[in-house]
Amino acid sequence: MNVFSKLRVAFKKYPLLRGMASYGVIWPISSLIQQSFEGRDIDNYDWWRTARYGFYGSCYVAPTLYTWLTVANMMWPGSTIRAGLIKTFIETITYTPFAMCSFYFGMSLLELKPVHEAAAEVQAKFWPTYKVGASVWPAIAMVNFCFIPPRNRVPFISVCSLIWTCFLAYMKHLDKEKVKTEKNAVPFLKISI
Repeated sequence: MNVFSKLRVAFKKYPLLRGMASYGVIWPISSLIQQSFEGRDIDNYDWWRTARYGFYGSCYVAPTLYTWLTVANMMWPGSTIRAGLIKTFIETITYTPFAMCSFYFGMSLLELKPVHEAAAEVQAKFWPTYKVGASVWPAIAMVNFCFIPPRNRVPFISVCSLIWTCFLAYMKHLDKEKVKTEKNAVPFLKISI
């Protein structure tokens, strides 16, 4: 049995590994694409930033997404439009905010920023990011919940997330002071440390 056959067997037996592998590739690629838009090239890419995206995508995003999709499938089984709408709605108001806050907070910590700076970044960037995400991801989630078999849902979302992660990488590397927030917006997270 060659290496590819062994990988195929492992990915089939352990779907989380397939998700971790796909996110471990797609997230660093998204970081490199975003850095290219910054005007960087192979000679001056921030390889540590790329490695952080790979680590975070593979070791945090894939397991949490896999867990969410597993729980959602157990709570609302099936691939009907009704089940898809319920899962999409619940995902939009629970997992999506959790994932976005985790991204800004976790990536800031991986950059060795102090906790108060990580919290400030969440506070500044959550709402603008959530507004964009809430206009894009529900349609993708409906397709995922209604047409994609459960064992392929994490890899499907990881492929769809290539462009989304480029956007997240762009938002992440904006100065938090430059992110426009509405005057009447309610801060999502206030942490005083």
